Amino acid sequence: MTLAASPPRSRPDLLLVLLAGAQFLVVLNTSIVNVALPAIGQDLDLTPTGLAWIVNAYLIAFGALLPLGGRLTDLLGHRTAFLAGLLVFAAGSLAASLSAGPTALIAARAVQGIGAALLSPASLAILLAQWPPGPARGKALGIWGAASAAGGAAGVLLSGVLTSALGWWAIFAISALLALPGLIATLLLLTRSERKPTARLDVPGALIVTAGLTLLVYGLGAKDATPLPDFVLPAAGMLLLSVLMPIERRAKDPLLPPSLLRNRSTATGNLLMLLLGAVWVATFFFLPLYQQKILGYTPLEAGLTQLPLAAALTAASWGAGRLRGTLLPGLLVLAAGLLWLARLPADGAFLPDLLGPSLLIGAGLGLAFVPLTALGIEGAEPQHAGTAGGLINTSRQVGGALGLAVLTSLAAPAAGRAAPALAALAHGYRRALVATALIALLAAAGAGIRLLRGRNRTSTTAAAPSGHS
Repeated sequence: MTLAASPPRSRPDLLLVLLAGAQFLVVLNTSIVNVALPAIGQDLDLTPTGLAWIVNAYLIAFGALLPLGGRLTDLLGHRTAFLAGLLVFAAGSLAASLSAGPTALIAARAVQGIGAALLSPASLAILLAQWPPGPARGKALGIWGAASAAGGAAGVLLSGVLTSALGWWAIFAISALLALPGLIATLLLLTRSERKPTARLDVPGALIVTAGLTLLVYGLGAKDATPLPDFVLPAAGMLLLSVLMPIERRAKDPLLPPSLLRNRSTATGNLLMLLLGAVWVATFFFLPLYQQKILGYTPLEAGLTQLPLAAALTAASWGAGRLRGTLLPGLLVLAAGLLWLARLPADGAFLPDLLGPSLLIGAGLGLAFVPLTALGIEGAEPQHAGTAGGLINTSRQVGGALGLAVLTSLAAPAAGRAAPALAALAHGYRRALVATALIALLAAAGAGIRLLRGRNRTSTTAAAPSGHS
């Protein structure tokens, strides 16, 4: 039996602001540390591998727990999950701002990721429940996507401004402060949402998918942190994930419903989002480091010079909610921008070397992100809205964590072999950016194949009646 009411539609504009703001906060914290990484590393005496874990602690907790967060959203109710996620996220942000050592900071970042794993699928589930399929939902998704895009870009800018003015601790304090009005708005705008009291949580499925994703991503990024051979932890993660589907088929209330996984749009959307996530996180990781370590920018300068990228990303995301067919062009534009950026010289300047590729990268990310989100949730039944939202976000975040783990490893050997040191470091970053562009091209190839298959199915359907006449 289904209980209670969904959030009211009486003030849909304010509700959309709340949902978009929550997603803004979630994505903000994937990039807000990037410009501050050199300052954090100097203050806490962290190695480059340790710095990557300031980013990955959030991404791993977020990505690994998103399937569970999405399922809890469906079981507990959208409002309960949204409110709980916002509270945990605010607590993690406050703890991160007060951290006095690397262990405490990494743990606080993981707590932020736990809160985000509830908050993000809950916000998307509420949006799907309140805006039915059609142009209105497309516009709402465009605004939600624009907020997500703005969060990634604004993180870089805020990181530069706050680190320069107050110190790196302020980049986490701002997230805790921004969560407060969200908590108040949640209590005012959202009533008790739908839940299924007779459904049960699939505990074996939740444990397997969380442990499997954690081992996979941690194993790829922690090559110097364990005495085990490099392949052991990733292999263990893959082994755990491989037994998930047989268990889910026998579960009464599976964590990942088979009907959702059999949906072709869901499968394609999540696969391509995995690739886009790798590109997204790697771009916002390597670009600020290149600007500061190679070009000599201050944190503030690094943030300000990414304003064009932020504007292009936000505008393209907003526009993608109102247009059709932006996925393939967006991925091709993104790949072109990354290849252009990879030619950035060690003595490069903003106008001739950074502005053009930044605009292309921002536009490409925005044009691809919104249609991929829509594709990943297309066809999901209402009772599985949270799960679908959790799954598409899982693909993005796990893709980001996997991509960062692989690409940082790819960049490091190149930087270690060449000389002098500055040129070696620049060579390593450029190598990682080229690999990132290739990932974008791979995603574009997948989008192109889907487009061709869709056209072939349409042609076959249209031709069928004449064949029987």
